[in-house]
Amino acid sequence: MDMNKRINLELRNKAPEEVTELVLDNCRCVNGEIEGLNDTFKELEYLSMVNVGLSSLARLPSLNKLRKLELSSNNISGGLEVLAEKCPNLTYLNLSGNKIKDLNTVEALQNLKNLKCLDLFNCEITNLEDYRESIFELLQQITYLDGFDQEDNEGSEEDDDEDGDEEDEDEEDDEAGLLEGFEEEEEEDEDEDEDESGSEFGEGEEEVGLSYLMKEEIQDEEDDDDYIEEGEEEEEEEEQGLRGEKRKRDAEDDGEEDD
Repeated sequence: MDMNKRINLELRNKAPEEVTELVLDNCRCVNGEIEGLNDTFKELEYLSMVNVGLSSLARLPSLNKLRKLELSSNNISGGLEVLAEKCPNLTYLNLSGNKIKDLNTVEALQNLKNLKCLDLFNCEITNLEDYRESIFELLQQITYLDGFDQEDNEGSEEDDDEDGDEEDEDEEDDEAGLLEGFEEEEEEDEDEDEDESGSEFGEGEEEVGLSYLMKEEIQDEEDDDDYIEEGEEEEEEEEQGLRGEKRKRDAEDDGEEDD
């Protein structure tokens, strides 16, 4: 199956811009060049073209989000400078089983500033004296060469995944911080609104309370007036009663004198 047909099969009715992983292993490319890939695959993060008869990377499209590129078991012997131009964010590159022979060919990878893992296993370059020391000196940004670091500690693709995850987490933390700051501002605005509402409500309560007290005071004065009037009426009644009793006694005294 040629590369064009394989790409169409792998898309599975998806648009190219929706694809983040693409595996084209063991298909065949025409004239040793990439076919069917273009700039519309802008979300691609993982691309594998193992054993496809590839000898040139000249037709590699711009894939700015690509992090992992598998190119093992091909016929690539040079032209690696296109990788820094087209895939500047690569962190993992597998060129094992290709026809890379000397350090000058690999020197083009210096411009891949984010490259952490490089695999040149089974390439002729590995037969050079002090091969590992020379590569680590030439490409100081890499951590692992052919699966091992400078102290011969074994690494894995998971280490590269962790580096990528850390970058994603940093971006998420930044977004979360911005969102949290925005929420705090909203909460402060809500608190201010509540304080203003509470203040207005308190003033209303104060007005109602003052009105009530004034009304109570007026009522108390009216009650006092009623009490005074009642007291005066009682005194008048008592005086009238005393006068009546006095007249009655005077009349009785006059009757006795007549007898």
